[in-house]
Amino acid sequence: IGPLTLFADEEALVALEFGQGPEGAGSALLKDAQAQLKAYFAGKLKRFDLPLNAPGTPFQKSVWHLMREIPYGVTRSYGDLAYDLDSGPRAVGGACGKNPIAIIVPCHRVVAAGEKIGGFSGGTGIDTKTSLLRLEGVTF
Repeated sequence: IGPLTLFADEEALVALEFGQGPEGAGSALLKDAQAQLKAYFAGKLKRFDLPLNAPGTPFQKSVWHLMREIPYGVTRSYGDLAYDLDSGPRAVGGACGKNPIAIIVPCHRVVAAGEKIGGFSGGTGIDTKTSLLRLEGVTF
């Protein structure tokens, strides 16, 4: 899916961006995150164990928390998450689109109704989402 760039504050990851970012001295946290991403892409890691501190609204953070609960290789719909939050699917979709730590906070596991792929704002969009789901054994 191409190069990824991780960003952290002193205590936690705050963003993952698709594309090559500026080189910097990697902290222990960034090196751990890089190792976990490599293990994920090698099919050896099913759940990330990293401190996260993504900026967002309370609602966005509640959606991101639910996304982290979706197991590897499993999808849930925007409507499923909306039901859990007593909200609407569009609001959930908006929060998914604002997720600053894609892959680690697995917004790619959230799909549209009827097991349709839905959208994805990272990388090359739906192609990247499909690649991540295929990596996890999900087919459409």
